[in-house]
Parts: sequence; structure tokens; C-alpha cells
Amino acid sequence: MNGLERLQAAGAPASLIEQPSRDNAACVRVAAADVYGTLQTLRDACGFGTVTFITAIDRSPAEDRFEIAWQLRSVEHVDRIRVTTRVGGDAPSVRSATDLWPGSAYMERECYDMFGIHFEGHVGLKRLLMPEGYDHFPLRKEFPHQGIEPDRLYREWERTRS
Repeated sequence: MNGLERLQAAGAPASLIEQPSRDNAACVRVAAADVYGTLQTLRDACGFGTVTFITAIDRSPAEDRFEIAWQLRSVEHVDRIRVTTRVGGDAPSVRSATDLWPGSAYMERECYDMFGIHFEGHVGLKRLLMPEGYDHFPLRKEFPHQGIEPDRLYREWERTRS
């Protein structure tokens, strides 16, 4: 029985849609409101004890432009499953999984830092790669390929240090 079959047997949410994947891993999409419950079921009832990555994709100009993906691994069953959802708006957000897998904290911080996706309930959500006070999210599609001229930010920091 693969991860998707175990999830369906444990009570998959009504919003679950099976997605094709190129790497033969089970892949499902659920509504943003169902993500946390699905992740919890996968951990508690389906044997997925490890989150291997959390990432996002900017699907702009789609209305729900950010696709967030969690990939989970079951050592016990020797399989993996990918759970995705879509969020949008000016302040995209989804519930944090740090209470399920504490190791997901840095992956959530990276998504926040690069895409501006807020993970509700994450106690240490702050910039990881970009400096505090940086107004931009480098992996959003509207971020210029040449980057943002950093001198303005550096000059502001120098003024506050003096």
C-alpha cells in the first residue's frame, strides 16, 4: 500500500486531488485549509515521520499564484508523498508544520524569505538569507533579473549605525 492509499484509508480530505508526478512519488493537492490536517494524518496514521523539503513556486499571473509543496518520507514504508496547495493574495499564508516536524522551521523561513509566504504559528519566522529590512522577495516573478540596487539599503543601515 503506497502513501496515497494509506492517506485515503486514514480519511483524506474532500479537497484532495491526485496529481501526476514525473518521479513516481505520490503527489496530491489539497485546499489550503486542509493542509495542516492532511500533514498531521500523514505523520500520525500513515508513517511519514520526516519532511524532506518545503518549497514554493510562483505561478503568477494565476489568481492563487503561490504553490507550496511539502515532501514527506516514510522510512517504515520506504516511500514518499508530496502535498501541494495554492495560496494567493497580498499576504499569502498557510499554517506552519513546525509542531509536526521541528526540522521544517528553516525550510519555512526560506519560503518566507524568498517568496513572502507567512507560516502561521511559526515562532521564529524571520529573514534567513536576505537582511532584515529588505523589502523584496527574490524568487517572486516580479523581482528583476538584474536584482535590486543594494546601495540604498546599505546607506540606510550606515545612517542607523552612526
